[in-house]
Amino acid sequence: MHKKVLVIAHGHPEFNKGGGEQAAYQFFQECLSQGDDAYFLARTAISPHGGAAFSTIKNEREILFHTTHDDFFLFSNIKTRHLWGDFADLLTQLSPEVIYCHHYFLLGIEMMKIIKQVLPNVKLVLTLHEYYAICHNSGLMVKTGKDKKLCFESGTRECNQCFPDKSPGDFFLRKQYIQQCFYWVDCFIAPSAFLRDRYIDWGVDCAKIHVVENGQPSVSVIPNVNVTDKQVRIAYIGQINPFKGIDVLLDALELLPEEAQQQLYIDIHGANFSSQESDFQHKISKQLKKLSHVVRMHGAYEPHELGRILDTINWVVVPSTWWENSPMVIQEALSHGKPVIVSDIGGMAEKIQHNVTGLHFRARSAVSLADTFMAILSDKSLQSKLVSNITKPLSLPESYQQINNSISI
Repeated sequence: MHKKVLVIAHGHPEFNKGGGEQAAYQFFQECLSQGDDAYFLARTAISPHGGAAFSTIKNEREILFHTTHDDFFLFSNIKTRHLWGDFADLLTQLSPEVIYCHHYFLLGIEMMKIIKQVLPNVKLVLTLHEYYAICHNSGLMVKTGKDKKLCFESGTRECNQCFPDKSPGDFFLRKQYIQQCFYWVDCFIAPSAFLRDRYIDWGVDCAKIHVVENGQPSVSVIPNVNVTDKQVRIAYIGQINPFKGIDVLLDALELLPEEAQQQLYIDIHGANFSSQESDFQHKISKQLKKLSHVVRMHGAYEPHELGRILDTINWVVVPSTWWENSPMVIQEALSHGKPVIVSDIGGMAEKIQHNVTGLHFRARSAVSLADTFMAILSDKSLQSKLVSNITKPLSLPESYQQINNSISI
């Protein structure tokens, strides 16, 4: 049944290269492929012409929303609250039957209530890509102390210890406010069971939150790159920041004996390195220089280049030091028949079966990752064994259908 839909994201992949933005845009394109009368609304930091709230990109179906939120504690709009009137007018004009919202970050969490006030009969679906509502530390569920320990649950006093400038009462009210805004959502989509469990523990009704993986576009896979006796090619693909584990990866490589290093070739493809804090940049740059015979830093890539990158490597490594939810690169690697080396926590451990579709190593442990590299080098047949176990991840049409089944469409 064809329907009129609106897909909302916190960024357009034309300007923002994150996995959430890409997942939202791919879903929008799938809606069009399914025959829906679909529109894509993406928040942008680009200055509008003449102070307009909206502008279009590429065509009239892709709309940029020139807004932000000013309160990063509540995800609330303050200075730009007047734009909700323009947003309400746009909703009235489009009058979608279903709104698939892929985020509220930088958009303003009050958006949920505005949507239902303007369109009380609309089906409102919210995909949760991380743990922002649960954790004030950028949704990472990681402690703010020097060791940046993993956090296993939220609580007013626990959160106050991470952010002593906010009282336990502040965190109590924060949770109440966010849950009041979530009240308006008809259905939550969790791309991993791990994330679903965290949100149920936090207070989301288990009957309203469904696990549906981010669908993947169909790709033509070329035969896997042969592993020679001399070299194994491994790629890191994704954002570069202190929680993605680049330092763990480089530390692990430094631990390897020179003979083992010579058998590895590591490609790093990622954006946002230059926007990180100087101490992090200095540490990584120093390690890259020391490991220049093993590692190459390629910088950012465009989505259409991903297939070519994956077709030239043997393994993908995802060494993140936080829980992750469902890194797009894991599904993309599996789509191309590549086994994945992952930290043994969160959505990463859920998506990759150890010794079946990839390998686990102890999260945050360079020693464990170095041991994993040695295991790969000592058994050159391991890659082909795991490749034979890989099945295609959920496709975009399958994801589209599962999400609509969750909301009875």
